[in-house]
Amino acid sequence: MSLILWAVIGYLLGAVPFGIVITRALGLGDLRRIGSGNIGATNVLRTGNKPAALATLLLDSGKGAIAVLLARWLAGADAALVAGAAAFLGHLFPVWLGFRGGKGVATFLGTVLALDWRLGLAACAIWLLTAAVSRISSLSALVAAVLTPALAWWLDGARMAAVTGFMAVLILIRHHANIRRILAGSEPKIGKKA
Repeated sequence: MSLILWAVIGYLLGAVPFGIVITRALGLGDLRRIGSGNIGATNVLRTGNKPAALATLLLDSGKGAIAVLLARWLAGADAALVAGAAAFLGHLFPVWLGFRGGKGVATFLGTVLALDWRLGLAACAIWLLTAAVSRISSLSALVAAVLTPALAWWLDGARMAAVTGFMAVLILIRHHANIRRILAGSEPKIGKKA
């Protein structure tokens, strides 16, 4: 019962669409009608408002981290894994937006960072290095997502690898259109406005 409760709490935290809340509060319009239509920080950046994009990045990653840290503090390691995975699912499939959410990269990174800071820093470093070389946010996300489960297995064992692997598969699925554009050479660079 405790794990079910933490799954619900994690999901509800993850389902808060901070990108939409921030862009509406700042009068930037409906984020779902801007750029890619995604509700995440990369699309907020396409509005040209860097502080709004940074706030979205921090809040989207923070909701995964908060779910993990609260669950670990109050209920232990198993609850932390469940709450983190549920927060990630909440971001991808938020009830408030008809289950059409973001692609989960910031929430993935925040969740992993809270589950194991070493693994989280490694995932962030992979994202940053790939972004510095390619200037393509989606490619950076894909590389970080694919490599994280292998690092998780090495650092934390099978359970962490399974949870991060589950999240990585969903990130790959959510990025199917990006993958096609990357292969075609038409994926937009970081910072390109809508």
